[in-house]
Amino acid sequence: MAFFESMLTLLLVAIVFLQFSRKFRIPYPTMLAIAGIIVAAVPWAPDVAIDPQLALALLIAPVLFDAAYDLPPRTLRRNWLPLFSLAAIAVILTAVAVAAVAMTTAGLPLAAALALGAIVAPPDAAAATAMLDRFELPRQTYVVLKGESLLNDAVALLIFSAAVAAASSPTFFSGALAQLALAAPGGIILGYLLGRLYMVIGVRLAGTLGGTLLEFVATFGAWIIAERLHLSAILTIVVYAMVIARYMPERQTARHRIHSYSVWEAAVFLVNVLAFLLMGLQVRQIFVDIDPGRLDFAITLAASVFITVIVVRLAWVLLYNRVITFLAVRRLTKQAVPTFATSLIAGWCGMRGLVTLATALALPIDFHDRDIILLSALAVVLGTLIVQGLTLGPLIRFLKFDPDTSLDRDLTKARIALIDAALAELDGDEKSTRILRDVYTSEREIAADGKHPREVSRLDKQRRNVITAKRRKLAAMRRAGEIDDDVFHMLEQELDWAELAALPPGRDEIVES
Repeated sequence: MAFFESMLTLLLVAIVFLQFSRKFRIPYPTMLAIAGIIVAAVPWAPDVAIDPQLALALLIAPVLFDAAYDLPPRTLRRNWLPLFSLAAIAVILTAVAVAAVAMTTAGLPLAAALALGAIVAPPDAAAATAMLDRFELPRQTYVVLKGESLLNDAVALLIFSAAVAAASSPTFFSGALAQLALAAPGGIILGYLLGRLYMVIGVRLAGTLGGTLLEFVATFGAWIIAERLHLSAILTIVVYAMVIARYMPERQTARHRIHSYSVWEAAVFLVNVLAFLLMGLQVRQIFVDIDPGRLDFAITLAASVFITVIVVRLAWVLLYNRVITFLAVRRLTKQAVPTFATSLIAGWCGMRGLVTLATALALPIDFHDRDIILLSALAVVLGTLIVQGLTLGPLIRFLKFDPDTSLDRDLTKARIALIDAALAELDGDEKSTRILRDVYTSEREIAADGKHPREVSRLDKQRRNVITAKRRKLAAMRRAGEIDDDVFHMLEQELDWAELAALPPGRDEIVES
């Protein structure tokens, strides 16, 4: 009961801080990081810990699934070179550079230093997206920065797994290394098979509460099965999610999709909250137990690691910009050349977050120098979220990007095609058909001007006003005792769906996501 009460208290603190995030337009991971530190600083803060083996499965599996679900293979193929540059090369360079700093300044063993490098290497997509969504960036830059998150997580976690295995096994290079080499292709195959199996079962349960629960059970189950078979759980989840994202949405009802997406958004957000608060409490205990002399040493290492991760990413992205420009001039590549401004944004957009925290918490309790690794990880998360997170917006405004209208053009083209399909279906002469034809003809004229019909349609505006009037009447009938609560809730749900159908795009989104 004490654990449950502590978690409720921590979540309440996070909810309060998120109000400041929304009011002052600060990325919510930044506020969560500050909340975690404040909770840790409170003298009566609870002593809450998480089992290291549980940390990765509980905190990473749903986040990997969510990220992989939103990244289609087509995007990977189209942007393979910048994605490979950021997700593989930048992560590996960062991990190696941090490991070198840790070995030089702190004398950490190679495996422990490399584990620290892998922990702090991957930037967090949630932190970047929370800020980038508020600005008009070039579409290509936005897509690459979002797509990077999935791949850099996978690369960093693979390095982390190898480093931890090397630290715990003296015979790593003769036995465990070969096992890891088999784990990668095995994880890919297992993910595909589990994804196809879910397609068979999930379709039968689509639209039910059991089906929504199955999504979580299957995701965590895929991770556990891969772990039991000594395969790469990371690659298993990535491939599993991509298979489901490719085929499942077409077989779901609209109601199930809306319900499923909202539940997953809430779950991933909850995981973020717990990770930041748990990390803060872990660090609090470290500060209580650590020797003062060792604390100064840990702070020095943390500052060095923080500077290293920022410098390495920024230097590599700017170098990549020069290399691609050179190759394009010599006509040796057909890849789009990023401008200096977009490269600068990509290099500065390196905030660390959930994956760094969860991976640090997953270190075994007896891992070499675990305490200073945790402190360094938290320092990097706090430093990047505060320094880069709060300066990214002013930097974007300073660079003054030209508006990118390619997304609006594609939306307009697709929207008109859908309306044309609707008009082609209305080939009768009944009164209802004529009314619908007039409505869609009007919407087509609006869409052809590059606007969303529900944004300017007088019909949809009147429909929203009517729904508001219905809500007032329904509430008055309930207060007066004219209808029972079961009737009220059924009609309320009908009005909810009607309002969703009449709202302009973007008005029905969850704020924090």
